[in-house]
Amino acid sequence: MAEAVTLGERARGSTAPNPNVGCVIVKNDAVVGRGWTQPGGRPHAEMMALGEAGEAARGAAVYVTLEPCAHESARGPACAGLLAAAGPARVVAALADPDPRTDGEGIARLRAAGIAVDVGIGEGEAARSMAGFLSRIRLGRPFVTLKLAMSIDGMIATAGGESKWITGEEARADGHRERARSDMILVGRGTYDADSPRLDVRIPGLEDCSPRRALLTTGEGVEGWTRLGGPQDIYGLGDVNDLLVEGGARTAAAFLAADLIDRLLIYRAPILIGDGKPGLGPIGLKALADAHGRWRLADSRRLGSDIREVYERTRASSGKVGTMK
Repeated sequence: MAEAVTLGERARGSTAPNPNVGCVIVKNDAVVGRGWTQPGGRPHAEMMALGEAGEAARGAAVYVTLEPCAHESARGPACAGLLAAAGPARVVAALADPDPRTDGEGIARLRAAGIAVDVGIGEGEAARSMAGFLSRIRLGRPFVTLKLAMSIDGMIATAGGESKWITGEEARADGHRERARSDMILVGRGTYDADSPRLDVRIPGLEDCSPRRALLTTGEGVEGWTRLGGPQDIYGLGDVNDLLVEGGARTAAAFLAADLIDRLLIYRAPILIGDGKPGLGPIGLKALADAHGRWRLADSRRLGSDIREVYERTRASSGKVGTMK
């Protein structure tokens, strides 16, 4: 299942509104098929893995990060039906599919075909990998990551506005990889006017993975950019799984104040700026006690001389709203 999750990660940022699924088929302790969701959402991971496995899929074990879909589509057949016809002995799904068009029906169809089905192995890793899809189905909006590159004292620029470069090359390259894993990247009007950012992916081999661009502004939009009048407008992004918010301080604060940030991605450089521009504006905090218990450190690692920290928002589970195209 760990390999299936890794395969699904290859597709992240390219499959919306479909999920980025990975699939591995094993027979006689050997991998006979691998697949992941293709750009645009089709073909699905199971179809790719079955195509590689061929007749070896019969009697095999299939490991897939999401319950095989049960609904027919003009773009391709239901994966539960394909698997039933292929005849594996066992299907292991990390997650049940919350899409109401499947939601247990894929599992039921496989069991009706005499295939053993297990659900839940690798659930945490798969849920983190497909957080964008799960958020859009359950909450009706993308999974939102806020990226901040700052000094030790929390500054994103000098008082004069100089910000290139606070972090080093390794941290900047990691930031571009994050862009490649996102469907859309957003900045505020102030950042757009001051920097004219390209917001593309500048890593050899990943240039075609540049996400769509969005602008948070109450004024006029910009050609080629999706205009959002406020953070709540992300509920209208029905074809975006993962949204990356990159700046600036007012935009970051607006999303935090609206409690619409699910993940913080912080690159911290070992420098002090002092009288500079802080990474955040007011976020509506009324009491210090309200700041505690909201964020959990999920990962910390060194990138050159910089530190990369990932914090996840702690929330109660939500019900299902929204649908997948």
